Amino acid sequence: MKQRKLSVFNIIGYIVLIFVALVVLLPLIWLFVSSFKSDADVIKWPPHFFPAEWLTVQYRYVIKTIPVLKMLRNTVIFAGSVTVISLIFDSMSAYAFSRMQFRGRKILFNIILLTMMIPFQVIMIPLYLEEFELGILNTYAGLILPRAASAYGIYMLTSFFSGIPKELDEAARIDGMKEGQIYARIIVPLAKPAMVTLGIYHFMNNWNDLLYPMMLTSSANMRTLSAGLAVLVGTNSIKFGPTLAATVISITPLLILFLFGQRFFMEGIATSGMKE
Repeated sequence: MKQRKLSVFNIIGYIVLIFVALVVLLPLIWLFVSSFKSDADVIKWPPHFFPAEWLTVQYRYVIKTIPVLKMLRNTVIFAGSVTVISLIFDSMSAYAFSRMQFRGRKILFNIILLTMMIPFQVIMIPLYLEEFELGILNTYAGLILPRAASAYGIYMLTSFFSGIPKELDEAARIDGMKEGQIYARIIVPLAKPAMVTLGIYHFMNNWNDLLYPMMLTSSANMRTLSAGLAVLVGTNSIKFGPTLAATVISITPLLILFLFGQRFFMEGIATSGMKE
């Protein structure tokens, strides 16, 4: 009887999981299928899931209208550089806050946390004027430097590092290791799940960002993919087919990244809970 109840619960569980998977995947499948539709087919009512005719003209239009390859290169350089640099600075800061004792540590940490409460719109104009004075508008440096560190990243890694036994540090110091060696050889390898999780978060966040790169770049050759998609959205009309095709091009690298990094991502979520 007990096994029968378990099998019934298992069947119900599978049904629920299949339903949830369909809810999550259906918009992505619809996006991919609709990118091969004509504009008239996209807005047809009642809607049809599959196109009346599979067209690749939408992708050709996108490649012809905007410099997709240059924008893809810009996005990879921007998101990739920010991810790597931010991981370095975030982890070094987190190591100092979680493993070292110095005057004003808690006050400085709380100040960093407070910056998470400030909306980006508040600092848009000061940031633009600052980059204008420095002469780094419309450059890679102008895109990367303001995001060289992340308050959220410091908070997350500080929480994770605090959960690593400090006896490891003491044993390493007895063996003659310096702080930099402890950080690089002990803490960072043990924090690999959290680092990968944060890296994926940084990469996705910067890859999808629209307002920030659009504000700091002025030429099409420096625009990222998200900013480039705005070209396809006119003032009075929207080219639905090309917009959907460009969206598919934009999200494909992220889906591939997640497929390769999902094991570390899930492990990082499970092991890097916000500990105090």
